[in-house]
Amino acid sequence: MGRAKLPRKSTIIDMTAMCDVAFLLLSFFILTTKFKPAEAITVTTPNSVAAKIAPDKNFVLITIDKDGKVFLSMDDKQKKETIANTLNTTKNLGLDVKAFAAADFIGAPLAGLKSFLAIPSDQRKGAALPGIPAKDSTNNEMTTWMRLVSDAYMGQTAPAYLVKGDNAAKYPAFKGVVDAFKKNDILKFQMVTNPQNVPQGSELYKSVMKGEKRSD
Repeated sequence: MGRAKLPRKSTIIDMTAMCDVAFLLLSFFILTTKFKPAEAITVTTPNSVAAKIAPDKNFVLITIDKDGKVFLSMDDKQKKETIANTLNTTKNLGLDVKAFAAADFIGAPLAGLKSFLAIPSDQRKGAALPGIPAKDSTNNEMTTWMRLVSDAYMGQTAPAYLVKGDNAAKYPAFKGVVDAFKKNDILKFQMVTNPQNVPQGSELYKSVMKGEKRSD
């Protein structure tokens, strides 16, 4: 008696549905991807093993580039409008309040602030801007800016003060910023650094391996 032949099954797999899904996913990512814009202020931060993450809300950021130019950024537009109105009232600068609030950063002396705001935002590059005067103790405008910021937040939760300095920046610029903090009783701030792994064999590495809680 012969063996019954089993019917051969087709090995063709219908890929149509999978191709549809693949193209849908590809279209989704193409339409929703946003490329990170080039940074207006180029800064190479030093490395550190700090594990604390800088806040991305309610912050005031002081950036110091490699040439020691100082720039001020803050995320609260309402506070920025308050500062612009104060400057218009006390120094008669005639600033466009909306343009001031929309600016990503401030990087010019007070006397040139109006001209700074007139520059299209996509053309404001740190290398071409003078920055906020901070190196000269007799004309440290960061003291004025920090007082304006402190007054804007008066009676409310203080922002996180961040200092992001370039690895090649010289000491006078940092000193000018720290002096401005001290003169406005801002005694706590964080340095923004480039995180790296804890060196093996170091005391910190051993404490991490033991599961001890880090204080930074």
